[in-house]
Amino acid sequence: MGIIDDVKDTLSKAAFSPSTLLSGRGGLHMAQIILSLLTFLLAAFRGGSTHTYWNYAMFTWAFCPIMTLIITVIEMFKLDVILNMFCMDWSDFTTGMAMSSTLMTVSVAITYANFYACLKCLYGLIVSACAFLCAFVYTLEVVKDKFLDKKKGTYLAILPGFLKVMEAFVSCIIFISLTGYRDSPALIMCVIAYVIPFPILPVIIATNILKKLKKCLPFNLDRFVFIFLVISVLLYIFAAIVWPIFMFRKNPRPSDCPPSFCVWAIQFMVAFMTYVNLILFTLDLIFTLLGICGFHRT
Repeated sequence: MGIIDDVKDTLSKAAFSPSTLLSGRGGLHMAQIILSLLTFLLAAFRGGSTHTYWNYAMFTWAFCPIMTLIITVIEMFKLDVILNMFCMDWSDFTTGMAMSSTLMTVSVAITYANFYACLKCLYGLIVSACAFLCAFVYTLEVVKDKFLDKKKGTYLAILPGFLKVMEAFVSCIIFISLTGYRDSPALIMCVIAYVIPFPILPVIIATNILKKLKKCLPFNLDRFVFIFLVISVLLYIFAAIVWPIFMFRKNPRPSDCPPSFCVWAIQFMVAFMTYVNLILFTLDLIFTLLGICGFHRT
């Protein structure tokens, strides 16, 4: 009877509460949604592009406000109380999503300004300004949650989960930057090395967020994560050695390559981000081995 009473008590707390929109958090969410959609519409009106960076920017300005809207609606109807009881730490999830959205919007603002804004491109400057404002309001939410409200996370909003988010984010940057590899078997092997860990990362993140699901697994998730990290480090060591050798051997930076970008610079971005992810995966593995900073030692 105790569990049934707890469920009834939890369900009784779920009620429509529009006052959440008038709070500082609600105001930030409204600003995030409006600025993201405004930036999306302005960029779409400017005209499409086949470049993967443009597609990534449009995805970000659509995905982030949709997630913010879903979070706002759930909190408006107090459904987070139910989710908190049955499947996840809602505060950890929302703070983690704010951190992830900040990563995405900041990176998009920088890349869009780099590719599409210039002193003579007024419309591109307007879109870039909106993009940076969008990134700013998401950053404000992270500052509010972590430093003003001092919210304590359980996975996504602390180092173990956020490192996984960073690894997935850097992998996405690598994927949208991949070019000039199709004629080289060695570079294709590097792409395979990038692909193998990527789909497993969101599964690990989702399983750790959904705490009830984690308890139902027929195996030790922490041990699985450790094995996954070892394999990922080995794959990225391979890519960190092979990609620069086969991509840049007899392929120096062209003299006419602009300071901001060119194909060679995008290929260099892949090499740079490979080393960034190698460092992230290595730190993740070391912290897991030592069992420090909130990591579970296997």
